[in-house]
Amino acid sequence: MFNKRTKIKTLLAGEFVGQDVTVMGWVRTFRNNQFIALNDGSTNNNIQVVVALGMLDDATLKRITTGASLKITGEVVASLGKGQKVEIQAKSLEVLGDSDAEKYPLQPKKHSLEFLREIAHLRFRTNTFGAVFRIRHSLAFAVHQFFNERGFVYLHTPIITSSDAEGAGEMFRVTTLPMEGAPRKEDGGIDFGEDFFGKSTNLTVSGQLEGELGAMAFSDIYTFGPTFRAENSNTTRHLAEFWMIEPEMAFYDIEDNMNLAEEFIQYLIRYAMKHNAEDLEFLDQRLAEEEKQKPQAERSEMGLLEKLRFVVDNQFERITYTEAIDILLDSPAYKKKKFKYEVKWGIDMQSEHERYLVEKHFKKPVIVTGYPAAIKAFYMRMNEDGKTVAAMDILAPGIGEIVGGSQREERLDKLEQRMKDMHIPTEEMSWYLDTRRFGTVPHAGFGLGFERMVQFVTGMGNIRDVIPFARTPKNCEF
Repeated sequence: MFNKRTKIKTLLAGEFVGQDVTVMGWVRTFRNNQFIALNDGSTNNNIQVVVALGMLDDATLKRITTGASLKITGEVVASLGKGQKVEIQAKSLEVLGDSDAEKYPLQPKKHSLEFLREIAHLRFRTNTFGAVFRIRHSLAFAVHQFFNERGFVYLHTPIITSSDAEGAGEMFRVTTLPMEGAPRKEDGGIDFGEDFFGKSTNLTVSGQLEGELGAMAFSDIYTFGPTFRAENSNTTRHLAEFWMIEPEMAFYDIEDNMNLAEEFIQYLIRYAMKHNAEDLEFLDQRLAEEEKQKPQAERSEMGLLEKLRFVVDNQFERITYTEAIDILLDSPAYKKKKFKYEVKWGIDMQSEHERYLVEKHFKKPVIVTGYPAAIKAFYMRMNEDGKTVAAMDILAPGIGEIVGGSQREERLDKLEQRMKDMHIPTEEMSWYLDTRRFGTVPHAGFGLGFERMVQFVTGMGNIRDVIPFARTPKNCEF
């Protein structure tokens, strides 16, 4: 019964005039007891279904409400109405599911993003979120296609782990121990030997360390999975649960790493521009309307599509951290005290600094390299100056950091010393150090926050609007 249906996107793109088709979807609007705007999620565009007067009884007509689901069979005919090439002259109509018009939250009007976040289980049915999540799907598919074309091996790294890749300590604990009365050791600390895994375990913050193990056998691997940060950041850029893409490449240095990351970002954007042109045009217009509401000084200089074309058509600017700090210190924003956070060599640059570099100074994505060792992770390769590491961050307009990566420290003695300096126990990480003991090679990798990538491509201002069900401080619905 159901596999005979034709999707609305296929119908609108094909040559079906004169043919009988079956469509199924949800009612967006119903006018004059005759004209149904039907949508099935395959596209933002609706198909108009014309119901002849007298074809349906009054009871059925009353059930055709916004949100109701219908199965309709009819003939595809050329449309006389504006904005549509074809419509369906209904021959039969069946209501598959009713929707109480008085209670249905999504009325045919504009809803705020804040309101839609409160009904995230229904927001997929709106044009904005239809476009966002079709693009998210395309970008996810393009991730796998990019790496597959280049001979990478897709590695599934663990979600439950006993290591902290970032050394940040902001992790969600995984335990089966009771909330009260947990077993204790002699010193009063919790005895995790009694726990399910016999040790303290957490949700992963990164698959990188395990990814390096794969790269030491397959040369090139990538991971793509959920990661978790128990960071109490209630911002438009942070999530407690998000998806990360983390390639690790043997026989790569920092420059190879930068080249791959730049190529990767441009590939993803090109894929979306080719396969989601209609959705991107809709979001481009949506963003333009949103920008009109802002004061002139806060408006973006480029529209969404213009920005995306600019990124794929231009090489990213490459500067050192030291050069970035000098640019910020010499900037009008710094001299007029417009930065909220201080600027000096050694700081971990804030979002406002990163966005100044890409949006005001260079007006394009920027790759910053050579960060101070003191603010970076233990596994990053120390540069010859003894002060900086071979790290690289890619900064994008609108959101700041989108990629973080580095050449990894392949020299065992240097890595062990760095771990000692940062109080990271080498005994527990012996499995990781084995990659340096047995056939070490120069290698590198990076992490791309998938939601930030989706944000960049869709132009959405809040990261909670590019993941189906956002997990943030004090919020875990569904």
